[in-house]
Formats: sequence, C-alpha cells, structure tokens
Amino acid sequence: MDRQYLSENLTMLCDFYELTMANGYFKTGLKNKITYFDVFFRKVPDQGGFAIAAGLEQIIDYIQNLEFTEADIEFLRKKNIFDEQFLAYLAGFKFTGDIYAVPEGTPVFPGEPVITVRAPAIQAQFIETYILLVFNHQSLVATKTNRIVRAAQGRAVSEFGSRRAQGAEGAILGARAAFIGGAANSACTIADVRYGVPAGGTMAHSWVMMFDDEYTAFKTYCEIYPENATLLVDTYNVIKSGIPNAIKVFKEVLEPRGIKKCGIRIDSGDLAYLTIKARQMLDEAGLDYCKIVVSNSLDEYIIRDLLNQGAKIDAFGVGERLITSKSDPVFGGVYKISAVEDENGNIIPKIKVSENIAKITNPHYKKLYRLYDRSNGKAIADLITVYDEVIDESKPLEIFDPDYTWKRKTLTDFKAIELQKPVFLNGKCVYPRYTTDQIRDYCAAQLELQWDEVKRFENPHNYYVDLSQKLWDTKNELLKKNNSI
Repeated sequence: MDRQYLSENLTMLCDFYELTMANGYFKTGLKNKITYFDVFFRKVPDQGGFAIAAGLEQIIDYIQNLEFTEADIEFLRKKNIFDEQFLAYLAGFKFTGDIYAVPEGTPVFPGEPVITVRAPAIQAQFIETYILLVFNHQSLVATKTNRIVRAAQGRAVSEFGSRRAQGAEGAILGARAAFIGGAANSACTIADVRYGVPAGGTMAHSWVMMFDDEYTAFKTYCEIYPENATLLVDTYNVIKSGIPNAIKVFKEVLEPRGIKKCGIRIDSGDLAYLTIKARQMLDEAGLDYCKIVVSNSLDEYIIRDLLNQGAKIDAFGVGERLITSKSDPVFGGVYKISAVEDENGNIIPKIKVSENIAKITNPHYKKLYRLYDRSNGKAIADLITVYDEVIDESKPLEIFDPDYTWKRKTLTDFKAIELQKPVFLNGKCVYPRYTTDQIRDYCAAQLELQWDEVKRFENPHNYYVDLSQKLWDTKNELLKKNNSI
C-alpha cells in the first residue's frame, strides 16, 4: 500500500500497557533482550474446519512506518509516568527484529504459529496490538467469505457490506479480505483504488423511484449503460411489474444492439420462489442468457438452502453477514511469548500455564510444517517442531496426537513444506509484495489441497496439528516444572 493511503500515523494505535511494559523493560535493562512471540488462534469461527490467514500486507506497512512523532512523545510525557530517557529512546524508535509468517491466503488451523516475531523486548511487545487487530479482522472476513463462496457452488459472490461494516477501514480492508477469500468483486470503490479489488454495481431502489415509472427508469439505465444492465426488479412488484418491464426494456434497447450481457437483481421476498418464476418468465421471452442476481441478508446457510430448494440464481450479493461475520464475529487470535534468549544467545523456552487447558501455550522458537501425501497431493496434517529440527522425507515419520498420544501414524510417501516465510530480517522487509489477485489465486490453490471433509460446514473433519516429539517433551518438562513449583 502506498504511503499516501496512511491518513494518519498509527504508531500510537497500541494498548497502553505496551508502553508501560516498554518503559519497565527500559528501566530494568531488558530493552534489548531478544524475545520470541507467536500469533495463533484457538478455534475456527462458525465451528469450521479451517481459517484463512490474511492481513500480512498491512502488517508490513505498519512495521515499515513505525515512528513516534514529537506530538506522540509530548503526549506520553504529560502522563507523568514515563522515564525521560525512555522517551528519548522512542524518538529514534524503529523495528530491528525478525518476523516470519504464513503467506496470506494459506488455510491455517488452531494452535499453530501463523506469525512469529523475534525482536528486542520493547519492539516485540509494542507491535502486539496492531498485528492482532489486522490479523484477526482480515482472517475473520476471509474465512467467512470462503464459507459463503463454497456454499454458492461456483456462482459469483459479490461483497456488498461497506455500509454495514465497523468503520471505514473495516469496509476497505474487509473488501480486500473478502476478495482473498474468494469474492468475485466488491461494491466498495476505494478497495479497487487501493488494492485492485474489482468494484462493481448498478442501481439502488432510489434510481427506480426517481422516475415517474419503473419502465422509464429501466430504459434510461439501459440506454446509459447498455453493457452493464442489471436491473433491480423488486421496487414495486417482482412478478407483475419488475420482470415484465425488464424484459420489455431488454427487448427494446439491448436486443437490437446484439447485447446479451444483462441481468436482474432481486433484493427481497421469497428468493427461491421468485427466482424460479423469474427464470421461467425470462426463458419464455427468449432471454435464457439473462442472469439472475439475489441479495438481502444472505449467508452460507441461506445460500445453501436456496440452492437446495431449486432456486434459479446465477450470482449473489452478500453484505452485512459477510463483512461483519455476523454469526461469529470474533476471530480470537492471540500474541504470546514463547521464548527468550540469554546473554549467550541460548534460546530459553517459555510457557503460559492455565487451569483452562486450551490456554496452555506451546513453548519455544518453532517451525511449522505442512505434510502432504505424494500420491494425491492432499494435506495430511501440520507438524510444529522446534526451530532446529529438520524433517527428512527419505525416512518414515511418526506423528501423534499431542493430547491423545496413543493415536499415532507413520508417514512414508510424504512431502514436508515449511509454511512460515521470512518477512523481516534485522528490521528489513525481505518479503515479496504480491498483488491481491495473486494472493486470491494462491488461496484458491491451497484450498484445493485440503480434503472436502475439512471443508464441511457442520462437523468438519478434525485436521491434525501435531507436535514433534522434541517439542512435546519440552512442553511437558515445563509443565512438570511448573507443577512442582
């Protein structure tokens, strides 16, 4: 994203405790202590089988533009709790650490490190809020969109949610995430300007009501936009006036020009009944090429039911339930410390322990592998290892459920791909900048490598995220140590 779109400096978009901790690290001599933090999530929204990682481009932009202004520092000074030497340090603040991340568009699963930050303590702690904000929001929308797209069974899904999104950036970045998740286009024009998400749209009910009658409204629109004629036919009565007037105008304006690209949109009523009737009327008029588009508070379940009921629909416009992921609106990604380095550069694993077992973290600096079956190319499982472990594909590999360790499987004819890629090294961005189209295509290709059973809406197959024996041993040693304390 070009700097011109950063309307304000977002450095202070942080939780205040990140600043109090940073000041404390500075005063206690910990500011340069190398730390490791993981970004991961604990459950898939809507009880789905997988999520889609998104938001990395905005994280890169944020890291590259971190800068405390004089006004920022003066604001903090007036709080009367920050050390003057710490404020002087902030005046020259920049990120100098390393970040590794799974590429945008990758299917990801609970518990695995999607992003890993290795940086001096102050830097690693400070960027937590923005990384989570962007990762959680865009991953949520991309994941929800993909559910809706899969329900549409190959029919185009347009993102219509700007006016119901949570704020301007929620609309813009939501449109970007929706496109990554598989939406064909968006009603959000600025998302096209910024990210190349194709913007599209035709008319609202107000256009129809602006004219003396529906026929004149339709005819005027088709004369102005003959190559983009999708008419909204439910302003008055779909069957009695909307479709008959659309047919009349298509015959009068488009057919003489040899134009067959046209459509109607229905935004209310019984969409199954109305589209079946509309298809019959259009076909009888010789307009079997005319597309039928529907909208009106749709989601994956309504779309699935409409198609099961025989609805004749060619494309969907989906708004509020997509852009807000209304059915499950919180992604739940977290940012947890996993290791630190001592003065000799040795990596010391750290673990968070909780009475809530789901909140116990996986310690250490880690790698994330995806294991594929060479015979069919499908993903078998993901394996989290300690950073210095290398998988030898020429040898059998035993994997096991980290919770039910008696559940084991030995892989032979497999391929292991390391999922995380370097994004920043020593503060410098080393990650290629991909277009939104490229990210979308990558996402679609990666989803083809997942079994259909993982993609079910209800009771999806539990895709395994396993720990290597070395990592499992490390985790249990730390748990035993903590228990003895």
